Amino acid sequence: MTLHETVQADLDRFLTVLPDRIRQWLETHDQLGELKEVVIDLGRPVDVRFVHGREVMDGPPALHADIVYVTSRIHEFDRDNRSGIEQTLHRISAIRNRRGEIIGLTCRVGRAVYGTLEIVRDVIESGFNILILGPPGVGKTTKLREVARVLSDEFDKRVIVVDTNNEIGGGGDIPHPAIGGARRMQVPNDRAQSQVMIEAVENHNPEVVVVDEIGTEAEAAAARTIAERGVQLIATAHGNDLENLMANPTLSDLVGGIQAVVLSDEEAKRRGTQKTVLERQAPPTFDIMVEIQGINQLAIHHDVAETVDSILVGRPITAEVREFDAGGEIVTGEKALAPGGAVAEEASDPLEAELRRTESRSRVLRVLPVGVSREHLEQALREWRVPATITHNPDEADVVVALERAAELGRVPSDQMATVTVRSNTYDQIEEAVKELSAERKTAREEFALREAAEAIEKVLAEAEPVELLPQNAYIRRLQRELIARRNLKSKTVGEEPRRRVKVLAT
Repeated sequence: MTLHETVQADLDRFLTVLPDRIRQWLETHDQLGELKEVVIDLGRPVDVRFVHGREVMDGPPALHADIVYVTSRIHEFDRDNRSGIEQTLHRISAIRNRRGEIIGLTCRVGRAVYGTLEIVRDVIESGFNILILGPPGVGKTTKLREVARVLSDEFDKRVIVVDTNNEIGGGGDIPHPAIGGARRMQVPNDRAQSQVMIEAVENHNPEVVVVDEIGTEAEAAAARTIAERGVQLIATAHGNDLENLMANPTLSDLVGGIQAVVLSDEEAKRRGTQKTVLERQAPPTFDIMVEIQGINQLAIHHDVAETVDSILVGRPITAEVREFDAGGEIVTGEKALAPGGAVAEEASDPLEAELRRTESRSRVLRVLPVGVSREHLEQALREWRVPATITHNPDEADVVVALERAAELGRVPSDQMATVTVRSNTYDQIEEAVKELSAERKTAREEFALREAAEAIEKVLAEAEPVELLPQNAYIRRLQRELIARRNLKSKTVGEEPRRRVKVLAT
Protein backbone atom coordinates (compact mmCIF):
# COMPACT_ATOMS: atom_id res chain seq x y z
CA MET A 1 0.00 0.00 0.00
CA THR A 2 1.32 3.47 -0.89
CA LEU A 3 1.11 6.59 1.22
CA HIS A 4 -1.89 7.77 -0.83
CA GLU A 5 -4.02 4.65 -0.34
CA THR A 6 -6.62 3.99 2.33
CA VAL A 7 -8.31 0.68 3.11
CA GLN A 8 -11.83 -0.06 4.27
CA ALA A 9 -12.38 -3.67 5.28
CA ASP A 10 -15.85 -3.79 6.98
CA LEU A 11 -14.43 -6.37 9.40
CA ASP A 12 -17.33 -6.04 11.84
CA ARG A 13 -19.80 -7.25 9.22
CA PHE A 14 -17.47 -10.10 8.28
CA LEU A 15 -17.21 -11.28 11.89
CA THR A 16 -21.00 -11.35 12.36
CA VAL A 17 -21.40 -14.34 10.00
CA LEU A 18 -18.81 -16.48 11.85
CA PRO A 19 -19.64 -18.87 14.73
CA ASP A 20 -19.20 -17.34 18.20
CA ARG A 21 -16.03 -19.25 19.10
CA ILE A 22 -14.28 -18.20 15.87
CA ARG A 23 -15.45 -14.60 16.13
CA GLN A 24 -14.34 -14.26 19.76
CA TRP A 25 -10.92 -15.75 18.98
CA LEU A 26 -10.42 -13.29 16.12
CA GLU A 27 -11.64 -10.24 18.08
CA THR A 28 -8.80 -10.68 20.59
CA HIS A 29 -6.12 -11.42 17.97
CA ASP A 30 -3.43 -8.77 17.48
CA GLN A 31 -3.44 -9.33 13.68
CA LEU A 32 -7.17 -8.86 13.21
CA GLY A 33 -6.58 -5.88 10.92
CA GLU A 34 -4.47 -8.11 8.64
CA LEU A 35 -7.05 -10.90 8.41
CA LYS A 36 -7.21 -12.40 4.91
CA GLU A 37 -9.48 -15.45 5.12
CA VAL A 38 -10.95 -18.09 7.41
CA VAL A 39 -11.10 -21.69 6.15
CA ILE A 40 -13.74 -23.94 7.75
CA ASP A 41 -13.49 -27.57 6.61
CA LEU A 42 -15.66 -30.24 8.23
CA GLY A 43 -13.69 -32.35 10.73
CA ARG A 44 -10.54 -30.19 10.53
CA PRO A 45 -9.18 -27.39 12.75
CA VAL A 46 -10.22 -23.90 11.64
CA ASP A 47 -7.43 -22.38 9.52
CA VAL A 48 -7.01 -18.60 9.83
CA ARG A 49 -4.85 -16.83 7.26
CA PHE A 50 -3.41 -13.33 7.62
CA VAL A 51 -1.60 -11.10 5.14
CA HIS A 52 1.64 -12.31 6.71
CA GLY A 53 1.35 -15.91 7.87
CA ARG A 54 -1.39 -18.22 9.16
CA GLU A 55 -2.56 -19.85 12.38
CA VAL A 56 -4.62 -22.90 13.26
CA MET A 57 -7.21 -22.34 15.99
CA ASP A 58 -7.00 -24.39 19.15
CA GLY A 59 -10.03 -26.39 20.20
CA PRO A 60 -12.34 -28.84 18.46
CA PRO A 61 -12.36 -29.25 14.67
CA ALA A 62 -15.06 -27.62 12.57
CA LEU A 63 -18.51 -29.11 13.00
CA HIS A 64 -21.45 -29.32 10.65
CA ALA A 65 -23.16 -26.77 12.92
CA ASP A 66 -20.37 -24.25 12.18
CA ILE A 67 -21.01 -24.52 8.47
CA VAL A 68 -24.77 -24.22 8.93
CA TYR A 69 -24.24 -21.12 11.12
CA VAL A 70 -22.35 -19.33 8.34
CA THR A 71 -24.55 -20.38 5.42
CA SER A 72 -27.72 -19.34 7.25
CA ARG A 73 -26.42 -15.76 7.51
CA ILE A 74 -25.45 -15.17 3.88
CA HIS A 75 -27.14 -15.23 0.49
CA GLU A 76 -27.66 -18.47 -1.40
CA PHE A 77 -24.67 -19.73 -3.34
CA ASP A 78 -24.63 -19.21 -7.09
CA ARG A 79 -23.69 -21.77 -9.73
CA ASP A 80 -20.02 -21.08 -9.04
CA ASN A 81 -20.52 -21.87 -5.33
CA ARG A 82 -19.91 -18.27 -4.32
CA SER A 83 -21.86 -15.98 -2.05
CA GLY A 84 -21.29 -12.73 -0.22
CA ILE A 85 -22.44 -10.34 2.48
CA GLU A 86 -24.79 -7.51 1.48
CA GLN A 87 -23.02 -4.23 0.62
CA THR A 88 -19.56 -5.61 1.37
CA LEU A 89 -16.74 -7.05 -0.72
CA HIS A 90 -16.42 -10.18 1.42
CA ARG A 91 -16.79 -13.50 -0.40
CA ILE A 92 -17.83 -16.90 0.93
CA SER A 93 -17.03 -19.89 -1.30
CA ALA A 94 -18.31 -23.42 -0.72
CA ILE A 95 -16.89 -26.91 -1.23
CA ARG A 96 -19.50 -29.64 -1.70
CA ASN A 97 -19.43 -33.43 -1.52
CA ARG A 98 -20.78 -35.70 -4.24
CA ARG A 99 -24.30 -35.34 -2.84
CA GLY A 100 -24.13 -31.57 -3.12
CA GLU A 101 -23.82 -30.96 0.62
CA ILE A 102 -21.50 -28.20 1.82
CA ILE A 103 -18.51 -29.61 3.69
CA GLY A 104 -16.12 -26.67 3.50
CA LEU A 105 -16.12 -22.87 3.40
CA THR A 106 -13.50 -20.30 2.41
CA CYS A 107 -14.49 -16.98 4.01
CA ARG A 108 -12.41 -14.25 2.37
CA VAL A 109 -12.12 -10.68 3.61
CA GLY A 110 -12.72 -8.15 0.83
CA ARG A 111 -11.12 -4.74 1.21
CA ALA A 112 -12.02 -1.53 -0.61
CA VAL A 113 -8.72 0.18 -1.37
CA TYR A 114 -8.90 3.87 -2.29
CA GLY A 115 -6.10 5.79 -4.00
CA THR A 116 -4.79 3.09 -6.35
CA LEU A 117 -5.93 4.98 -9.46
CA GLU A 118 -3.62 7.98 -9.07
CA ILE A 119 -0.81 6.27 -10.98
CA VAL A 120 -2.99 5.99 -14.13
CA ARG A 121 -5.59 8.68 -13.48
CA ASP A 122 -4.64 10.72 -16.57
CA VAL A 123 -4.98 7.63 -18.77
CA ILE A 124 -8.43 6.79 -17.39
CA GLU A 125 -9.63 10.37 -17.86
CA SER A 126 -8.51 10.44 -21.49
CA GLY A 127 -11.73 8.86 -22.78
CA PHE A 128 -9.90 6.11 -24.69
CA ASN A 129 -10.66 2.39 -24.43
CA ILE A 130 -8.28 0.82 -21.92
CA LEU A 131 -7.36 -2.82 -21.28
CA ILE A 132 -5.66 -3.75 -17.99
CA LEU A 133 -3.49 -6.89 -17.89
CA GLY A 134 -1.65 -8.58 -15.05
CA PRO A 135 -1.32 -11.79 -13.04
CA PRO A 136 -3.79 -12.59 -10.22
CA GLY A 137 -3.44 -10.61 -7.02
CA VAL A 138 -1.85 -7.43 -8.37
CA GLY A 139 -4.95 -5.24 -7.99
CA LYS A 140 -6.73 -5.25 -11.37
CA THR A 141 -10.21 -5.50 -9.84
CA THR A 142 -9.35 -2.94 -7.18
CA LYS A 143 -8.45 -0.45 -9.91
CA LEU A 144 -11.70 -1.17 -11.76
CA ARG A 145 -13.69 -0.23 -8.64
CA GLU A 146 -11.90 3.09 -8.48
CA VAL A 147 -12.42 3.63 -12.21
CA ALA A 148 -16.17 3.24 -11.71
CA ARG A 149 -16.22 5.55 -8.68
CA VAL A 150 -14.03 8.31 -10.13
CA LEU A 151 -15.73 8.47 -13.54
CA SER A 152 -19.25 8.36 -12.06
CA ASP A 153 -18.77 10.66 -9.05
CA GLU A 154 -16.02 13.08 -10.05
CA PHE A 155 -16.79 13.32 -13.77
CA ASP A 156 -20.54 12.75 -13.64
CA LYS A 157 -20.47 10.06 -16.33
CA ARG A 158 -23.04 7.35 -16.80
CA VAL A 159 -21.07 4.25 -15.80
CA ILE A 160 -22.27 0.64 -15.97
CA VAL A 161 -20.31 -2.09 -14.18
CA VAL A 162 -20.80 -5.60 -15.62
CA ASP A 163 -20.16 -7.70 -12.52
CA THR A 164 -20.00 -11.44 -13.23
CA ASN A 165 -18.98 -12.81 -9.83
CA ASN A 166 -19.80 -9.72 -7.74
CA GLU A 167 -16.05 -9.14 -7.53
CA ILE A 168 -16.33 -5.43 -8.32
CA GLY A 169 -19.50 -4.37 -6.51
CA GLY A 170 -19.67 -6.99 -3.76
CA GLY A 171 -22.39 -9.40 -2.68
CA GLY A 172 -26.11 -8.69 -2.50
CA ASP A 173 -28.39 -6.55 -4.63
CA ILE A 174 -27.02 -3.22 -3.36
CA PRO A 175 -23.47 -2.58 -4.60
CA HIS A 176 -20.63 -1.53 -2.31
CA PRO A 177 -20.03 2.25 -2.01
CA ALA A 178 -16.54 1.68 -3.47
CA ILE A 179 -18.02 1.91 -7.00
CA GLY A 180 -19.59 5.28 -6.22
CA GLY A 181 -22.63 6.23 -8.28
CA ALA A 182 -21.94 3.66 -11.00
CA ARG A 183 -24.77 1.27 -11.77
CA ARG A 184 -24.06 -2.43 -11.45
CA MET A 185 -25.45 -5.19 -13.68
CA GLN A 186 -25.05 -8.64 -12.15
CA VAL A 187 -24.44 -11.62 -14.41
CA PRO A 188 -26.30 -14.88 -13.63
CA ASN A 189 -23.31 -17.02 -14.67
CA ASP A 190 -20.00 -16.53 -16.43
CA ARG A 191 -21.38 -17.86 -19.73
CA ALA A 192 -23.84 -14.96 -19.86
CA GLN A 193 -21.30 -12.15 -19.48
CA SER A 194 -21.15 -11.31 -23.19
CA GLN A 195 -24.94 -10.96 -23.41
CA VAL A 196 -25.04 -8.68 -20.37
CA MET A 197 -22.26 -6.53 -21.87
CA ILE A 198 -24.37 -5.94 -24.98
CA GLU A 199 -27.53 -5.47 -22.91
CA ALA A 200 -25.79 -2.75 -20.89
CA VAL A 201 -25.20 -0.69 -24.05
CA GLU A 202 -28.52 -1.37 -25.74
CA ASN A 203 -30.76 -0.77 -22.72
CA HIS A 204 -29.08 1.70 -20.37
CA ASN A 205 -27.27 4.30 -22.53
CA PRO A 206 -23.94 4.31 -20.66
CA GLU A 207 -20.98 6.56 -21.42
CA VAL A 208 -18.57 4.08 -19.83
CA VAL A 209 -18.75 0.29 -19.43
CA VAL A 210 -16.46 -1.44 -16.90
CA VAL A 211 -15.86 -5.21 -17.25
CA ASP A 212 -13.71 -7.56 -15.19
CA GLU A 213 -11.92 -10.50 -16.84
CA ILE A 214 -12.75 -10.76 -20.54
CA GLY A 215 -11.93 -14.40 -21.15
CA THR A 216 -13.92 -15.84 -24.07
CA GLU A 217 -14.28 -15.22 -27.77
CA ALA A 218 -17.90 -14.12 -27.27
CA GLU A 219 -16.82 -11.56 -24.66
CA ALA A 220 -14.06 -10.28 -26.97
CA ALA A 221 -16.66 -9.83 -29.72
CA ALA A 222 -18.99 -8.03 -27.31
CA ALA A 223 -16.12 -5.74 -26.30
CA ARG A 224 -15.55 -4.78 -29.94
CA THR A 225 -19.26 -4.07 -30.37
CA ILE A 226 -19.25 -1.74 -27.35
CA ALA A 227 -16.15 0.10 -28.55
CA GLU A 228 -17.57 0.55 -32.07
CA ARG A 229 -20.68 2.20 -30.60
CA GLY A 230 -18.60 5.03 -29.17
CA VAL A 231 -18.85 3.95 -25.52
CA GLN A 232 -15.65 4.08 -23.48
CA LEU A 233 -14.71 0.54 -22.44
CA ILE A 234 -12.37 -0.19 -19.53
CA ALA A 235 -11.71 -3.85 -18.82
CA THR A 236 -9.28 -6.46 -17.56
CA ALA A 237 -8.33 -9.66 -19.38
CA HIS A 238 -6.45 -12.90 -18.81
CA GLY A 239 -2.77 -12.49 -19.68
CA ASN A 240 0.41 -11.02 -18.26
CA ASP A 241 1.48 -8.77 -21.11
CA LEU A 242 0.70 -7.66 -24.64
CA GLU A 243 2.70 -10.36 -26.41
CA ASN A 244 0.99 -13.01 -24.27
CA LEU A 245 -2.38 -11.67 -25.40
CA MET A 246 -1.32 -11.62 -29.07
CA ALA A 247 -0.48 -15.33 -28.83
CA ASN A 248 -3.89 -16.17 -27.37
CA PRO A 249 -6.19 -17.09 -30.31
CA THR A 250 -9.29 -16.54 -28.18
CA LEU A 251 -8.45 -12.99 -27.11
CA SER A 252 -6.09 -11.70 -29.82
CA ASP A 253 -9.01 -9.82 -31.40
CA LEU A 254 -8.80 -7.39 -28.46
CA VAL A 255 -5.55 -6.11 -29.99
CA GLY A 256 -6.66 -6.41 -33.62
CA GLY A 257 -6.18 -10.13 -34.30
CA ILE A 258 -3.22 -11.72 -36.07
CA GLN A 259 -3.31 -13.18 -39.57
CA ALA A 260 -0.80 -14.69 -42.00
CA VAL A 261 -0.54 -12.75 -45.27
CA VAL A 262 1.16 -13.88 -48.51
CA LEU A 263 2.89 -10.94 -50.20
CA SER A 264 3.64 -10.50 -53.85
CA ASP A 265 7.29 -10.82 -54.90
CA GLU A 266 7.47 -7.06 -55.42
CA GLU A 267 5.99 -6.20 -52.02
CA ALA A 268 8.19 -8.74 -50.21
CA LYS A 269 11.25 -7.23 -51.89
CA ARG A 270 10.16 -3.69 -51.00
CA ARG A 271 9.72 -4.67 -47.33
CA GLY A 272 12.80 -6.87 -47.23
CA THR A 273 10.86 -9.81 -45.75
CA GLN A 274 9.74 -13.30 -46.62
CA LYS A 275 6.61 -13.70 -48.72
CA THR A 276 4.51 -14.97 -45.79
CA VAL A 277 4.32 -12.51 -42.90
CA LEU A 278 2.12 -11.93 -39.86
CA GLU A 279 0.02 -8.78 -39.82
CA ARG A 280 -2.64 -7.20 -37.65
CA GLN A 281 -6.07 -8.12 -38.97
CA ALA A 282 -8.13 -5.11 -37.83
CA PRO A 283 -7.98 -2.01 -35.62
CA PRO A 284 -7.62 -2.99 -31.94
CA THR A 285 -10.65 -2.88 -29.68
CA PHE A 286 -8.55 -1.07 -27.05
CA ASP A 287 -6.52 2.06 -27.72
CA ILE A 288 -4.33 1.80 -24.61
CA MET A 289 -3.02 -1.16 -22.65
CA VAL A 290 -1.84 -1.08 -19.03
CA GLU A 291 0.33 -3.99 -17.87
CA ILE A 292 0.39 -4.25 -14.07
CA GLN A 293 3.84 -5.64 -13.29
CA GLY A 294 3.62 -5.41 -9.50
CA ILE A 295 1.61 -3.86 -6.70
CA ASN A 296 3.23 -0.46 -7.27
CA GLN A 297 4.57 -0.71 -10.84
CA LEU A 298 2.99 -0.78 -14.27
CA ALA A 299 3.82 -0.29 -17.95
CA ILE A 300 1.63 1.62 -20.41
CA HIS A 301 1.36 1.10 -24.17
CA HIS A 302 -0.25 4.35 -25.33
CA ASP A 303 -0.89 3.16 -28.89
CA VAL A 304 -1.77 -0.54 -29.01
CA ALA A 305 -1.99 -0.63 -32.83
CA GLU A 306 1.50 0.79 -33.22
CA THR A 307 2.96 -1.55 -30.61
CA VAL A 308 1.37 -4.67 -32.14
CA ASP A 309 2.60 -3.71 -35.61
CA SER A 310 6.13 -3.17 -34.26
CA ILE A 311 6.16 -6.58 -32.58
CA LEU A 312 4.96 -8.32 -35.76
CA VAL A 313 7.72 -6.82 -37.93
CA GLY A 314 10.40 -7.28 -35.27
CA ARG A 315 10.93 -3.64 -34.38
CA PRO A 316 11.81 -2.76 -30.78
CA ILE A 317 8.89 -1.56 -28.66
CA THR A 318 8.84 1.09 -25.96
CA ALA A 319 6.48 1.32 -22.98
CA GLU A 320 6.07 4.06 -20.42
CA VAL A 321 6.86 2.67 -16.96
CA ARG A 322 5.35 4.19 -13.82
CA GLU A 323 5.94 3.25 -10.21
CA PHE A 324 5.68 4.61 -6.68
CA ASP A 325 8.95 5.47 -5.00
CA ALA A 326 9.66 5.02 -1.28
CA GLY A 327 8.01 8.36 -0.54
CA GLY A 328 4.79 7.48 -2.32
CA GLU A 329 5.48 9.75 -5.31
CA ILE A 330 4.91 8.61 -8.89
CA VAL A 331 8.08 8.14 -10.93
CA THR A 332 7.83 7.75 -14.71
CA GLY A 333 10.27 6.57 -17.35
CA GLU A 334 10.52 4.62 -20.59
CA LYS A 335 11.59 1.04 -21.16
CA ALA A 336 12.63 -0.10 -24.63
CA LEU A 337 12.23 -3.82 -25.33
CA ALA A 338 12.78 -5.92 -28.40
CA PRO A 339 10.07 -8.55 -29.08
CA GLY A 340 10.50 -11.34 -26.55
CA GLY A 341 11.68 -9.00 -23.79
CA ALA A 342 15.30 -8.33 -24.80
CA VAL A 343 16.65 -4.83 -24.33
CA ALA A 344 16.32 -2.96 -27.61
CA GLU A 345 19.23 -1.54 -29.53
CA GLU A 346 19.13 2.07 -30.61
CA ALA A 347 18.13 2.59 -34.23
CA SER A 348 20.91 3.84 -36.48
CA ASP A 349 18.57 6.10 -38.49
CA PRO A 350 17.48 9.13 -36.43
CA LEU A 351 14.12 9.32 -38.22
CA GLU A 352 13.53 5.60 -37.61
CA ALA A 353 14.43 6.07 -33.94
CA GLU A 354 11.98 8.94 -33.66
CA LEU A 355 9.22 6.89 -35.25
CA ARG A 356 9.81 4.03 -32.81
CA ARG A 357 9.54 6.12 -29.70
CA THR A 358 6.15 6.13 -28.01
CA GLU A 359 5.70 9.46 -26.36
CA SER A 360 4.15 9.83 -22.89
CA ARG A 361 0.76 11.45 -23.17
CA SER A 362 0.70 15.07 -22.14
CA ARG A 363 -1.58 15.95 -19.24
CA VAL A 364 -5.24 15.34 -19.95
CA LEU A 365 -7.11 18.49 -20.91
CA ARG A 366 -10.14 19.42 -18.84
CA VAL A 367 -12.69 20.96 -21.19
CA LEU A 368 -15.58 23.11 -19.95
CA PRO A 369 -18.59 23.14 -22.34
CA VAL A 370 -20.62 26.36 -22.29
CA GLY A 371 -23.85 26.21 -24.28
CA VAL A 372 -22.70 23.24 -26.39
CA SER A 373 -23.73 19.59 -26.40
CA ARG A 374 -21.65 17.45 -24.05
CA GLU A 375 -22.43 14.35 -26.13
CA HIS A 376 -21.22 16.00 -29.37
CA LEU A 377 -18.12 17.29 -27.60
CA GLU A 378 -17.17 13.90 -26.13
CA GLN A 379 -17.77 12.16 -29.47
CA ALA A 380 -15.47 14.62 -31.26
CA LEU A 381 -12.76 14.32 -28.60
CA ARG A 382 -12.78 10.54 -29.03
CA GLU A 383 -12.83 10.75 -32.83
CA TRP A 384 -9.83 13.08 -32.91
CA ARG A 385 -7.99 11.23 -30.13
CA VAL A 386 -7.61 14.29 -27.94
CA PRO A 387 -6.70 13.14 -24.39
CA ALA A 388 -9.37 15.18 -22.63
CA THR A 389 -12.27 14.92 -20.23
CA ILE A 390 -15.35 17.05 -19.66
CA THR A 391 -15.61 19.15 -16.50
CA HIS A 392 -18.36 21.41 -15.19
CA ASN A 393 -16.08 23.11 -12.67
CA PRO A 394 -14.65 26.36 -14.10
CA ASP A 395 -11.88 26.37 -11.48
CA GLU A 396 -10.29 23.18 -12.87
CA ALA A 397 -10.91 23.78 -16.59
CA ASP A 398 -7.97 24.24 -18.98
CA VAL A 399 -10.02 25.35 -21.97
CA VAL A 400 -13.59 26.37 -22.77
CA VAL A 401 -15.58 25.29 -25.81
CA ALA A 402 -18.44 27.80 -25.98
CA LEU A 403 -21.29 28.83 -28.22
CA GLU A 404 -20.51 32.28 -29.69
CA ARG A 405 -23.74 33.71 -28.34
CA ALA A 406 -22.93 32.41 -24.85
CA ALA A 407 -19.48 34.03 -25.01
CA GLU A 408 -20.99 37.36 -26.15
CA LEU A 409 -23.39 37.26 -23.19
CA GLY A 410 -20.48 36.87 -20.79
CA ARG A 411 -21.19 33.26 -19.79
CA VAL A 412 -17.54 32.24 -20.18
CA PRO A 413 -16.12 32.17 -16.60
CA SER A 414 -12.88 34.11 -17.24
CA ASP A 415 -11.43 36.35 -19.94
CA GLN A 416 -8.01 34.83 -19.27
CA MET A 417 -9.16 31.25 -19.91
CA ALA A 418 -8.37 29.73 -23.32
CA THR A 419 -11.64 29.66 -25.26
CA VAL A 420 -12.69 28.11 -28.55
CA THR A 421 -16.07 29.29 -29.87
CA VAL A 422 -18.56 27.71 -32.28
CA ARG A 423 -21.32 29.39 -34.24
CA SER A 424 -23.96 26.70 -33.69
CA ASN A 425 -24.53 23.68 -31.48
CA THR A 426 -24.05 21.11 -34.26
CA TYR A 427 -21.62 18.22 -34.35
CA ASP A 428 -19.79 19.64 -37.40
CA GLN A 429 -19.14 22.96 -35.64
CA ILE A 430 -18.04 21.28 -32.41
CA GLU A 431 -15.78 18.91 -34.38
CA GLU A 432 -14.05 21.94 -35.94
CA ALA A 433 -13.40 23.30 -32.44
CA VAL A 434 -11.95 19.97 -31.32
CA LYS A 435 -9.73 19.84 -34.42
CA GLU A 436 -8.34 23.19 -33.33
CA LEU A 437 -7.54 21.73 -29.90
CA SER A 438 -6.07 18.64 -31.52
CA ALA A 439 -3.73 20.71 -33.69
CA GLU A 440 -2.19 22.18 -30.54
CA ARG A 441 -1.57 18.80 -28.90
CA LYS A 442 0.18 16.73 -31.55
CA THR A 443 2.05 13.66 -30.39
CA ALA A 444 5.59 12.89 -31.52
CA ARG A 445 4.28 10.27 -33.97
CA GLU A 446 1.82 12.76 -35.47
CA GLU A 447 4.55 15.37 -35.86
CA PHE A 448 6.75 12.80 -37.62
CA ALA A 449 3.92 11.78 -39.96
CA LEU A 450 3.05 15.39 -40.83
CA ARG A 451 6.69 16.26 -41.44
CA GLU A 452 6.95 13.24 -43.74
CA ALA A 453 3.83 14.42 -45.60
CA ALA A 454 5.25 17.95 -45.92
CA GLU A 455 8.50 16.60 -47.40
CA ALA A 456 6.52 14.41 -49.82
CA ILE A 457 4.47 17.43 -50.92
CA GLU A 458 7.63 19.37 -51.78
CA LYS A 459 9.00 16.38 -53.70
CA VAL A 460 5.78 15.99 -55.71
CA LEU A 461 5.71 19.71 -56.53
CA ALA A 462 9.34 19.59 -57.65
CA GLU A 463 9.39 16.28 -59.56
CA ALA A 464 5.72 15.78 -60.54
CA GLU A 465 5.89 12.14 -59.41
CA PRO A 466 3.52 10.51 -56.84
CA VAL A 467 4.94 9.63 -53.41
CA GLU A 468 3.65 6.99 -50.95
CA LEU A 469 3.94 7.70 -47.24
CA LEU A 470 4.56 5.19 -44.45
CA PRO A 471 1.55 3.22 -43.12
CA GLN A 472 -0.36 5.05 -40.38
CA ASN A 473 -3.63 4.66 -38.48
CA ALA A 474 -6.84 6.21 -39.82
CA TYR A 475 -6.61 9.30 -37.63
CA ILE A 476 -3.07 10.21 -38.72
CA ARG A 477 -3.89 9.46 -42.37
CA ARG A 478 -6.69 11.99 -42.12
CA LEU A 479 -4.30 14.62 -40.75
CA GLN A 480 -1.90 13.93 -43.63
CA ARG A 481 -4.62 14.19 -46.29
CA GLU A 482 -5.85 17.49 -44.85
CA LEU A 483 -2.31 18.90 -45.01
CA ILE A 484 -1.99 17.73 -48.63
CA ALA A 485 -5.32 19.32 -49.55
CA ARG A 486 -4.22 22.66 -48.06
CA ARG A 487 -1.32 22.63 -50.58
CA ASN A 488 -3.84 22.16 -53.42
CA LEU A 489 -2.71 18.60 -54.14
CA LYS A 490 -4.78 15.43 -54.27
CA SER A 491 -4.21 12.19 -52.38
CA LYS A 492 -5.69 8.76 -51.93
CA THR A 493 -5.42 5.93 -49.44
CA VAL A 494 -3.91 2.69 -50.71
CA GLY A 495 -3.22 -0.76 -49.28
CA GLU A 496 -5.04 -2.86 -46.70
CA GLU A 497 -4.97 -2.63 -42.91
CA PRO A 498 -2.62 -2.52 -41.18
CA ARG A 499 -0.52 -1.32 -44.18
CA ARG A 500 -2.95 1.39 -45.33
CA ARG A 501 -1.08 4.53 -46.27
CA VAL A 502 -1.52 7.85 -48.01
CA LYS A 503 -0.31 8.41 -51.57
CA VAL A 504 0.37 12.00 -52.63
CA LEU A 505 -0.72 12.38 -56.28
CA ALA A 506 1.06 14.44 -58.87
CA THR A 507 -2.08 15.85 -60.46
